[in-house]
Amino acid sequence: MRTTLSSLIVLGALLGLPCAAKEPVNFTAEQDQRNMLDQLGIGSIRPGPSGDEKAPNAANTDEARANPYPNWPEILVAADGSKVSTSEQWWQTRRPQIVEAFEREVVGRVPANAPKVTWTVEASETEFINWKRVTATKLIAHLDNSRYPEIQVDVPVMLILPEGAAQKPVPVLIMFTWGAIRFPAPVQPQPEEVGRINAAMKAELVARDPSLAAVFAKYPGYDLVTPAPFPPPPGSGPEERIQQLVADGWGVALVNPTNIQADNGAGLTRGVIGLTNQGQPRKPEDWGALRAWAWGASRVLDYLETRPEVDAKHVGIEGVSRYGKAALVTMAFDQRFDMGLIGSAGEGGVSPYRRNYGEMVENLTGSGAYHWMAGNFLKYAGPKNANDLPVDSHMLIALAAPRKVFISYGVPEMGDAKWLDQQGSYMATVAAGSVWKLLGARDLGVGNDYQTAKMPPVLTPLLEGDLAWRQHDGGHTDAPNMVHFLKWADGKIGRQSAF
Repeated sequence: MRTTLSSLIVLGALLGLPCAAKEPVNFTAEQDQRNMLDQLGIGSIRPGPSGDEKAPNAANTDEARANPYPNWPEILVAADGSKVSTSEQWWQTRRPQIVEAFEREVVGRVPANAPKVTWTVEASETEFINWKRVTATKLIAHLDNSRYPEIQVDVPVMLILPEGAAQKPVPVLIMFTWGAIRFPAPVQPQPEEVGRINAAMKAELVARDPSLAAVFAKYPGYDLVTPAPFPPPPGSGPEERIQQLVADGWGVALVNPTNIQADNGAGLTRGVIGLTNQGQPRKPEDWGALRAWAWGASRVLDYLETRPEVDAKHVGIEGVSRYGKAALVTMAFDQRFDMGLIGSAGEGGVSPYRRNYGEMVENLTGSGAYHWMAGNFLKYAGPKNANDLPVDSHMLIALAAPRKVFISYGVPEMGDAKWLDQQGSYMATVAAGSVWKLLGARDLGVGNDYQTAKMPPVLTPLLEGDLAWRQHDGGHTDAPNMVHFLKWADGKIGRQSAF
């Protein structure tokens, strides 16, 4: 009897034997984008405007031309046209409709086979941040790749907990951060240990180059390593926002989203998206990077829920710029998060798609940003447009209701560019407030007529409600608003603020 290759493969599958897996597809971002357009049957899409105000195709920054589609989708009108007037209607009918539309058309769906995560402690030590004793622990989240070993995803996370958390659990802010995950204020060796390090290093160098023995003899006081000063000089510790959180008795969890999923289209066949797709390109409803980053934040929260030092009912998420978009997506889709600090999120986050001001849909569908979104989103840069979207940013904000959301922006003069559409973002926040009120919470307190809403002057705090707004006078950062966020959040959860 002849045995064919196909019959062997079938037999192996039935017996649960591993089969040879395909290597991940290697696409450039342009090739991957083209693949998605082909799946959608789209030949070409419209290019986005330029952020350079002097360019021929500069983005519009004229408020008189900013509202080509002045009527946005109604948050509190169900798909069948009926009014949503009770919390039950919101939770049972309208909210699921909005979630479905965002998943299908905008940010994509988390797949059923998203990997399980196991956590290990790589290292932990006691440190001092501005004289405050903390425990800093470097964690590694390993994504199960047993179904597809060709891709390995390990996500480092730095968890910083203030002294006393073991006796009284503390709120924690998960922060989407840039760069490598490092200990914030590493403990330094004692002087005698530094001496041993110097002796060992000198001996090693002399062994490699004997002529260095004369150099070290000539300069006996020269050390290759010197003890760190105590106390450390100003500005040598972690960034100010972390210092402020620790001073206020909060914990911090730092995660770089690009360790979860690369911030480019070429990486879509790797990272967690590539792992779930076994190295193959996405389908139109598959998740994009924003949803993948949000999924990663949820896995960090899974871990925090296992730590007795953490007040898991009061965990927040923070991010700026593209990570501000991801932080808002996190709040929208994981109701365990109690609060969010959403910084300068712009289009794809707080800024409305239907506005013609700064960044537009066509920028998000370009080869440099399309990977943030579901493949289906490309349709809205051709043949459809922003007005064809079944949802808009005010509805993404509303998915976080009635929980605590602080919207933060800076000013264009300091680098928080007009590109981000601060006015439109304020309008969306105003519009979203109707859901907070429906659910018995407080919004900005300025009404919900987004069409006539005018952004308040810079530094005006609208911080009385569970939905909050403050535009600081700095640049593309939420740092000037961190203290204001902490005072606001502390008040909402019944804590005494240090500020």
